[in-house]
Amino acid sequence: MSEENANIENNEQVKGLNFVEEEVYNDLRAGKNGGRLSTRFPPEPNGYLHIGHAKAICMDFGVAEKFGGTCNLRFDDTNPVKEDVEYVDSIREDIHWLGFDWGNREYYASDYFPQLFDLAVRLIKEGKAYVDDQSSEEIARQKGTPQTPGTESPYRNRSVEENLDLFMRMNAGEFDEGCRVLRAKIDMASPNMHFRDPIMYRIIKTPHHRTGTTWKVYPMYDFAHGQSDYFEGVTHSICTLEFVVHRPLYEYFVKELADETYCPRQIEFNRLNLTYTVMSKRKLLQLVNEGLVSGWDDPRMPTISGMRRRGYTPASIRNFINTIGYTKYEALNSVSLLEHAVRDDLNRIATRGMAVLNPLKVVITNYPEGHVETVTMENNPEDPESGVHEMPFSREIYIEQEDFMENPPKKFFRLAPGSEVRLKGAYIIKCEDVVKDAEGNIIELKCTYDPDTRSGLPGAARKVKGTLHWVSAPHAIDAEVRLYDRLFEVENPAAEPDRDFREMLNPDSLRTIQGAKIEPFIIENAKRGAKFQFQRIGYFTPDYDYADEHPVFNRTIALKDSWEKAQKKA
Repeated sequence: MSEENANIENNEQVKGLNFVEEEVYNDLRAGKNGGRLSTRFPPEPNGYLHIGHAKAICMDFGVAEKFGGTCNLRFDDTNPVKEDVEYVDSIREDIHWLGFDWGNREYYASDYFPQLFDLAVRLIKEGKAYVDDQSSEEIARQKGTPQTPGTESPYRNRSVEENLDLFMRMNAGEFDEGCRVLRAKIDMASPNMHFRDPIMYRIIKTPHHRTGTTWKVYPMYDFAHGQSDYFEGVTHSICTLEFVVHRPLYEYFVKELADETYCPRQIEFNRLNLTYTVMSKRKLLQLVNEGLVSGWDDPRMPTISGMRRRGYTPASIRNFINTIGYTKYEALNSVSLLEHAVRDDLNRIATRGMAVLNPLKVVITNYPEGHVETVTMENNPEDPESGVHEMPFSREIYIEQEDFMENPPKKFFRLAPGSEVRLKGAYIIKCEDVVKDAEGNIIELKCTYDPDTRSGLPGAARKVKGTLHWVSAPHAIDAEVRLYDRLFEVENPAAEPDRDFREMLNPDSLRTIQGAKIEPFIIENAKRGAKFQFQRIGYFTPDYDYADEHPVFNRTIALKDSWEKAQKKA
């Protein structure tokens, strides 16, 4: 156990360990693997990472960080048909954005193709592996069921010499894909289906993004994974619960290499399942390929890149993951918990500003024509160091259409004929007249203002029940605003296997508003990654499509969870 690890016994954080951390801690105390700790995050580069992967990233990197160990990034690139360099680059970016780093420990399963091939040859020579000519369908049928034993392949007892010859010719490209595989010879009657002569290698002739056409056979996950852990010196292979049944096979293959001095250990925790979305990479890829979303980084997607583009913060995702924790039981987590974590973090860091999404013009008839003054606005009341900014005020302003009603119900504390409201940071105004077009639509309000009610003046303390946000009409800048909501209208799409998941998409998951009016301060500070609270509306961030001549903002999240309330009413 290292000195840093030894000192942790006196640290308060030991009291709050989750069950995986306890297992790791106990192994370190027992001096296993010489007191060394090495974990790994092993994504397959066949798609973008989603928030479920974020939970694994926080575990793999977090436990190494907590106990003074290391965490490798290893790409499980054993299937060139589905893999792409684009995915490799996106995975790197996502991990860094979440706040983790693997240093110089970036590896690939393809790094170990020579050693894995040599191990396969050794197992053939020892009579522990054989080449099978059956189709995948025949192999599946012949494996039996959990209640009935499998039957042996007619090719199971081929000679070592024939198996070696066939395996070498498989890798030389002499045979078509799917016509032969290499299987481990274990136990066709095992109660664990994964022990019934699992496939170790299959023929794939698609060039690999790193090794080109060097290989024509590629290892299966169950054969490559544990061995790759061993080759890297990984001490703890932390993964999700679906791999519990794979663990005996993991250990079986690893023990072909390991000895009493060092052996990787697999530990499993529950996956992150989230309401109103899907976590299947296959389904997410289908949404992308069919144009049902704009791409992997569509802000409605549960991908890390989509959440980044939508304006989520790394801290909010990590805080959410800490809140739901790690257990040995699968659960469906409410997306409202994630949204709460996002709101909580953005409330702390987002810069406040004014924006009017659906503008209604207001003319303040007793305000001097051509006169412009500035009012002072807090940048963030939660952050005393954030300072203030100046905002222009003029005779003509915009307010939200929904903030005016000609015939309001009781307890409507916004603007109505004859009523007063305060313009945030400025004056109290009173509605005197309503202007309509030929169709009877309200197009303008005529108001008066009380010049003594601005901050610092004698009437500033005068109370009215409503306060509205606004922007100066001559100074407002037009922008496109994209209002994102939940991708699916069904809480758990996976619970309805008889329905096409695409039929459950939320038709209102994206609403685009053209001609929203934004105050100049927001536009001047709208750099990529900036976080704003449009007062009384929600949290927003500049989109990647943002340009000076065409500002675009994504709504990260509303100020309150209106979705849950709506669902309860329904």
